[in-house]
Amino acid sequence: MAALLAAAGWWALRATDTSDQAGGVLEHVHGLGVEPSTGALHVGSHYGLFRVDEDAGALAGPISDRVQDFMGFTVAGPDHFLASGHPGKGQDGPSSLGLIESTDGGQSWTNRSLAGQADFHALEYRHGLVYGADAATGDFMVSEDMETWETRSTGAVFDFAVSPTDPGTVIATTAEGPALSTDGGRSFALLENAPLLMLVSWDTQGTVTALDPGGTAYTSKDATSFVRAGSLGAQPEALHTDDEGHVYASVEGGLWRSTDGARTFARYPSR
Repeated sequence: MAALLAAAGWWALRATDTSDQAGGVLEHVHGLGVEPSTGALHVGSHYGLFRVDEDAGALAGPISDRVQDFMGFTVAGPDHFLASGHPGKGQDGPSSLGLIESTDGGQSWTNRSLAGQADFHALEYRHGLVYGADAATGDFMVSEDMETWETRSTGAVFDFAVSPTDPGTVIATTAEGPALSTDGGRSFALLENAPLLMLVSWDTQGTVTALDPGGTAYTSKDATSFVRAGSLGAQPEALHTDDEGHVYASVEGGLWRSTDGARTFARYPSR
């Protein structure tokens, strides 16, 4: 399976070191999340963390002066963010940040664990647990306290989403196709007759939304069978669904939102 992952062109999307490149803040978006107290979409990119100001129709930020590469990013609660990635240009520290935490809405960050050891390209906080996929090793890891980690499986996960009702049910994307775990990520079984999916998100209403490498969207009510929906028309970079069922996605140079279950997408913010 490792050889298949290396051969898949989309697998390299988040693994490429572009630390010497310059460009717009919407280049190399790796993570999206909605802060629950404000409903504001936050964007973790190669050039720092930004917030969408919907009223102004623009991005605000970078939120702090820590303009690092946010490879993995997730919202854990009000003003509570978790991330991973690499130091920005001129910053000290190991090349991989491990798990870092902000409790002030991204203004400041603290290293919690695995600095120099793990490079999480996908992170999720659910059921009081942190789930992470380490791009450096292929390990799928889980932590109860953000400091000690259990490696539950190795070698396959690109992106993943955790069931909102069951901490043991995890859907993941691999180069061989989507796979489902019912034991918390300790083992995964490939889903039969499923499309090749790249990104997945599982909202609190129970719907799994997924994007394939070409940007076509799919939805599922049972995390096993998928129905084709709309399309972004380009390779996606990040995906997130909020508690209201809104679907947010990024492609190179732009953000998109769907309010109808991924059937149609519109530029976000709209002005």
